[in-house]
Amino acid sequence: MKILVGFLFNLILNLQITTIDARPTRLILLSDISVHESSPAAAPISSMADIPPGTHTDIQIHQNSNKKLVIGLVSASSLIGIVLLPLTCLWICRRKKLYKSTNINTRRLDSLKGLPLTSFIGRTNTHFQHPKDIREGGFGCVYKAQLNDNLLVAIKKLDNKTQNSIKEFQTEIDILSKIQHPNIITLLGYCVHDETKLLVYELMQNGSLESQLHGPSCGSNLTWHCRMKIALDIARGLEYLHERCKPSVIHRDLKSSNILLDSSFNAKLSDFGLAVMEGANSKNIKLSGTLGYVAPEYLLDGKLTDKSDVYAYGVVLLELLLGRRHLEKLTSSKCESIVTWAMPQLMDRSKLPSVIDPVIRDKMDLKHLYQVAAVAVLCVQSEPSYRPLITDVLHSLVPLVPMELGGTLRVTESRVVT
Repeated sequence: MKILVGFLFNLILNLQITTIDARPTRLILLSDISVHESSPAAAPISSMADIPPGTHTDIQIHQNSNKKLVIGLVSASSLIGIVLLPLTCLWICRRKKLYKSTNINTRRLDSLKGLPLTSFIGRTNTHFQHPKDIREGGFGCVYKAQLNDNLLVAIKKLDNKTQNSIKEFQTEIDILSKIQHPNIITLLGYCVHDETKLLVYELMQNGSLESQLHGPSCGSNLTWHCRMKIALDIARGLEYLHERCKPSVIHRDLKSSNILLDSSFNAKLSDFGLAVMEGANSKNIKLSGTLGYVAPEYLLDGKLTDKSDVYAYGVVLLELLLGRRHLEKLTSSKCESIVTWAMPQLMDRSKLPSVIDPVIRDKMDLKHLYQVAAVAVLCVQSEPSYRPLITDVLHSLVPLVPMELGGTLRVTESRVVT
């Protein structure tokens, strides 16, 4: 715009200079016409006819030059008007559209799906900070809160203001606001108010799978059938992301702490801040994840596919079977992954019953145990092409889960322990 105006200004200036330079150099003014005093017959000039012959022509040329200058200025002004008018209209329209979009986004940020969130912004430093309500995470703190309609929710507050954490906050909103599945956490709302950024989720009363397996209860609340149901729920959630979503979604941070359990121990995937959609440029994706869950090809070569999630799923399945953490600390400077420790044990059927979690030992059909162990071994293969699709894993687990828990297994006992 500035360049165009400058060009037109130079054009006008050049036109004016050219017009001025075209003026005649010989102009005769009336004041210059005089009669010599020595002439005895001097008389006053009475008419234009007494002016020397070339003078009238020079004045006419001067007038024509002025007309050209006026015409040039009018033409240039008209040209500027023709150019500036549509540009001005376009600028006004864009400003109106931007203002309207800003208002819509402001309302959308303050309330999603009809859930008002502004009411508790001012209480984040008082109402939420009770020790039993806080759970620390890499993203920030998670609080248990009660809204005005007595709805219990989990509120995640962004504490880390780095560029990566803000990007994860936006990714979480972008993905969870577009998808809905029984085995994926529900985002009820979010709020951005000055420096405060909040995400509001449905409350999962039984916490994370990690806290159930490795917390104070040490897995005592998780029976064999309950663990198989959790494994099936996770597979269903992943199958939805990989096969049903268009474009497909790779979670990229699947782990036991990101699997949440409701009051009935239904499992749901959470924490989608690192998730990526199919077609994303892998060169622009920073290597992220949790050591012990990250697939070897992604860790070493940066190759990210849906099979990377399958590997992490295999690690979680091993945790359910063995009751061990994904990484066990051997010394102050050395850790051993559950995959490294478990592979020799799982390959020997005679050893398998003795290495599984004591809480579920001798409480399942051994054929089912061998089948689940075989699925876990396939999922954690170092070569991605050897790993099954999550759909195949899903089909393998459905027959092992009782019908009452969402599978197809007909349990002979009169009561199913969940």
